[in-house]
Amino acid sequence: MRQRGRKIYIFLIYTVLLFSGVFMLLAVLEMRTSRFQAFYFSRMAKKLSYKIEQGPSPAIRFPEYGPYDERLGYTSLPSFIKRLTAAGYNIERQARFSPELIRITETGFFTPYHEKTQAGLLILDGQNRPFFNMSYPERVYSNFSDIPEIIVRSLLFIENKDLLNPDLPYMNPAVEWDRLIRAIILKGWHIVDREERVPGASTLATQKEKYLHSPQGWTASIREKYRQMVSASLRAYLKDEKTAGIRKDIVLDYLNFIPLGAIPGYGQVNGLGDGMYAYYGADFHSMNMCLQEISPDNDIEEWAAYYKQVLSFFIAQRRPSFYLVQDNEALESKTNSYIRLLSENGIITPRQRDTALSIKLEVRRRVPEKIDVSFVERKTANAIRPKLLSLLSIPRLYDLDLLDLTVKSTLNSAVQDEITCVLKRLHEPAFAEASGLRSPRLLEKGDPSRIIYSFTLYESVSGINLLRIQTDNYNQPFNINEGIKLELGSSAKLRTLVTYLEVMAGLHSRYAPMTAKELGALKLPGQDRLSRWAVDYLLKASDRSLTAMLGAAMERRYSASPGESFFTGGGRHVFSNFDDKYDGRVITVREAFHNSVNLVFIRMMRDIVRYYIFQRQDIVRLFEDVKHPKRDVYLKQFADREGTVFLRRFYNKYRGKDFEAAFEALIQGISPRPVRLTVIFRSLKPEAGIDEFTAFLRQRLPGSPLSEEAVAKLYKKYALEAYSLIDRGYLARVHPLELWMLSYLRLHPGASINEVLKAGENERQEVYTWLFKTHRKNAQDNRIRLLLEVEAFSEIHRSWKRLKYPFDFLVPSYATAIGSSADRPVSLAELVGIIMNNGVWYPSVRLQELHFARNTPYETLLKRKKVEGEKVLLPEIAEVVKEAMIGVVEKGTARRLHNVFTTLDGQMITVGGKTGTGDNRFEVYGPGGRRIKSVPLNRTAVFVFFIGDRFFGTITAYTDGPGSARYNFTSGLPVQVLKTLAPSLMPLIESNYSGG
Repeated sequence: MRQRGRKIYIFLIYTVLLFSGVFMLLAVLEMRTSRFQAFYFSRMAKKLSYKIEQGPSPAIRFPEYGPYDERLGYTSLPSFIKRLTAAGYNIERQARFSPELIRITETGFFTPYHEKTQAGLLILDGQNRPFFNMSYPERVYSNFSDIPEIIVRSLLFIENKDLLNPDLPYMNPAVEWDRLIRAIILKGWHIVDREERVPGASTLATQKEKYLHSPQGWTASIREKYRQMVSASLRAYLKDEKTAGIRKDIVLDYLNFIPLGAIPGYGQVNGLGDGMYAYYGADFHSMNMCLQEISPDNDIEEWAAYYKQVLSFFIAQRRPSFYLVQDNEALESKTNSYIRLLSENGIITPRQRDTALSIKLEVRRRVPEKIDVSFVERKTANAIRPKLLSLLSIPRLYDLDLLDLTVKSTLNSAVQDEITCVLKRLHEPAFAEASGLRSPRLLEKGDPSRIIYSFTLYESVSGINLLRIQTDNYNQPFNINEGIKLELGSSAKLRTLVTYLEVMAGLHSRYAPMTAKELGALKLPGQDRLSRWAVDYLLKASDRSLTAMLGAAMERRYSASPGESFFTGGGRHVFSNFDDKYDGRVITVREAFHNSVNLVFIRMMRDIVRYYIFQRQDIVRLFEDVKHPKRDVYLKQFADREGTVFLRRFYNKYRGKDFEAAFEALIQGISPRPVRLTVIFRSLKPEAGIDEFTAFLRQRLPGSPLSEEAVAKLYKKYALEAYSLIDRGYLARVHPLELWMLSYLRLHPGASINEVLKAGENERQEVYTWLFKTHRKNAQDNRIRLLLEVEAFSEIHRSWKRLKYPFDFLVPSYATAIGSSADRPVSLAELVGIIMNNGVWYPSVRLQELHFARNTPYETLLKRKKVEGEKVLLPEIAEVVKEAMIGVVEKGTARRLHNVFTTLDGQMITVGGKTGTGDNRFEVYGPGGRRIKSVPLNRTAVFVFFIGDRFFGTITAYTDGPGSARYNFTSGLPVQVLKTLAPSLMPLIESNYSGG
């Protein structure tokens, strides 16, 4: 029995030893061949797929970190999509992960796919022609065969000796077993001996995973190393069990992706090619040609220099900022030691070694600035990239250009480039002369090279306004079309005319349904001339339609005499006509619009202001009956109601602005006079010292003759406690409640409107205390009129904002009718688009499609969704204004454009527009309103237009600084420039022409 048990025991031992031996043999065989891994991972990888389908994806997972994924924007895609969706874009197509790919990704492994060697921002025009293309890295190897053999051999010797072993067709490139086992053993010994240095076990495949996808490009833990190895294994077997081809791709990718820190003048440096250029100033093509030589003896020094530089990057990638920035000597020493080692192992010859050792690495500290590229030549791209920055909320153009993003814009790059070229040539005296610009009231005098021309053209197509051209000849990245506040003179008459006709339409709506008897019984304030005219017209008219009444309103007559002074904006003003031939004449609104007659529009604006003032019957009673028995009760109710209305309006005006932005907005809305600026500053910044006040005043009043003593007197005289709230509002020429509310919000940022209303109960009554006093009636009436004028302009501003006026305020002065409140060319173009589209506002679009991460698992295509237009103007008004604009071209200030745009078959294309000229000056007045100083700030001229029934835009001429006084050009200048541009524009216009 004992003998039998002994035999069984021996049998079991032999069996265990046998199986152990077989297992060890299989393990060794697997470590050598990776046959089982190839079988397992390749079958798993076949299930890790994705496909692109229509609509938003219910099965997609975006990476959360990784230098590569962050740089190309993959980690930011969820936020990009959210912002774009809110801005009116829909997901047209998006990638769908297979269930297995979702599981692998959610487990924590990197999404397996073949990463792009190069990516960057690509912008296409409306015809799919590329006009901006950033490929990053800039210098790469396209194929493995392009890499010099010496680079491959040296890299593999240092990092991954057996990677390209042809005898191992199934090899898993993520693992080098001998290095891994040695690293595990030494890691265990490191626990005992902390001084023992542990070598890494990374292969090129796992290093690539680390550089591209691990958080911050680091291996922070054993778990992270495991993730890199599994992810690299899955990626290696995506195509096949055999990995010979993918292993060459790993070498290729490693050289193209190797991270090399950052250098001033260039930014991030990735890849051998960009590294050679950034740090050594080497030409990548020349380097490769030299290193490809099998026998470099003919030019051994050049070969050795290139080779040593390449080798230095294989060292530096471990600590790029240390080796390439902080300690070049350490890099030199380490590189030399590897040169010796490579020679000992037969990778390079002794002669190559000795020559390389004799050459010192000269690492650049920064990349020299590139040769200046004209910003004018980048105008097409600059019409798109800043919008992308804002749309995606990206801080820098540098970061934007690195995104894996293709954008389809609406621009016509070919025509835009031609227009830009013409505008640029207008700086040449000879070309300006040939273009007819050296004429009276154009560029008769002055240097043509100092004139900035900007041009914007939209095409209205299927309920959307597509930006076709936006350019200028300003050699800076600043966008003149959109980024500047300009006094554009008589172009404001277009907005004023629309407001005038809207008032008439409102009167028609109110009074047209009434019978003659009802109309005759109406009692209207004598100063409300517009209401009186409307009633008289309807009493006599046989055609009571709105179109007929608006046509009659265009035939109303105004005096063009400059002999009257006007009390507006807190003072008495006089105005003049540009062309004195209209002085003393009485002309129609239509003729005044065609020929831009100032005094007609000043008087028209006065009528509009009085209309808004006297629409409230309580105001009429306020002026008429000082001793009304219920006056006190009424006035208190009036004060609370009116104060509440204006507090709400002011609250909305400043909503979302911090105090400094709100303060700046308020300052921009007033005429800059010392007293007004002082009162606002001292009211809203009472704790500020004299130095801060002085700096503020000097900034706002450049060239002011105010002495230090005068500034100190202003500071003392207008202290917060020196005047009541209402007096401060009166002195500042702003509504007192606006001053109070900003002061309150400064102390209570984030307060709700209800909190503001509750806190401002007493101030609402205080602001209207002047209503309760009966002495000095004339003085009170003047003050009442001033405040009521401010309120009337607040109503006018609401109308202008609805029609896309860009700013949050209007200067409360009749001079706003002729441009004192400024404008922007692009905003004027929006107004013309509304008029051309029969009163319907359509969104302006320059970005049609944004295609992220094309041919990756994160691919997402977003397209601009169609938005219903918004009716903001009656079509009858739009039609009347459109006719008036055509008259400006046919017989008014833009008649040099009449019959200029003609199709090839001789058909004339209708053109309409409005001209405007601005001469902006800083002026100082003395006692009695006497002007004692006038400093020119800039001169502008604009023409806002439509061409046919689809195209509209603006063209602007601008010059700034004291030198602007040397010019006397008028709005005829941009009109003539548009005439010069006509041949360049016609191919675009005629290809889409449908009449007009």
